[in-house]
Amino acid sequence: MLEIIDLTKRYGGREAITKINLTIGKGEIVGLFGENGAGKTTLMKSVLGLIPSRGTVMLDGEKVSRKNIHRLSFATGEHSFFPNISAASHRDFYREHFINFRNDRFSTLMDFFSLPMHKNISSFSTGQKNQFEVILSLCQGAEYIFMDEPFVGNDIFNREDFYKVLLGILEDRETLVLSTHLIEEVENFISRAVLLHKGRIAGDFTTDELEENGETLIDVIKKTLGYQPDRVKKAIDFSKGGDNT
Repeated sequence: MLEIIDLTKRYGGREAITKINLTIGKGEIVGLFGENGAGKTTLMKSVLGLIPSRGTVMLDGEKVSRKNIHRLSFATGEHSFFPNISAASHRDFYREHFINFRNDRFSTLMDFFSLPMHKNISSFSTGQKNQFEVILSLCQGAEYIFMDEPFVGNDIFNREDFYKVLLGILEDRETLVLSTHLIEEVENFISRAVLLHKGRIAGDFTTDELEENGETLIDVIKKTLGYQPDRVKKAIDFSKGGDNT
């Protein structure tokens, strides 16, 4: 399992995440939710050691380090691929550097997204670049796969089909942690939801618990994060009042 213990990251005088404690087991599909600036990306980067932070991250009882970091992968909107080489060249590079590289999965996902194998990635559209980033994260052979807003630039049909493909290809040993604002789309895809609010965990529950309580994910998130249902009406009323003065 992956254990996150008292993880804290400060930018200047502000804490982006504060004493995050979280345990993620093998085979879970975890949705990470929260407003913009809640700390989702910071949490992922801190777990992966991409930014310095305080606290501890343990993987099966050992600290995450160069020794075991290959067991984690990351699909980021900032992209981690080499833009001036082709998908085929990436495949060859990853085969050489990741001993558990999933060649068959790579080919399957390239075909699924209809991505060109021999064009430089810089020629891809924004959606295609994000698709390729996701492919790389899924094919490294990692056991814990983190994805930060992976569906940006993809239409709803691609997204819906991709959820189905993911459920079909993920193995029992693989764990997925997914940060997204597409809450209603992933409700039937994830097995667990973790809510962040102002850098702290505000909720942690399984989708089975939601079903037992007769609640929807979006309603629980709204309630937990203090969503104000009358905010739209207030804005409209204020605007109309301003026009009349």
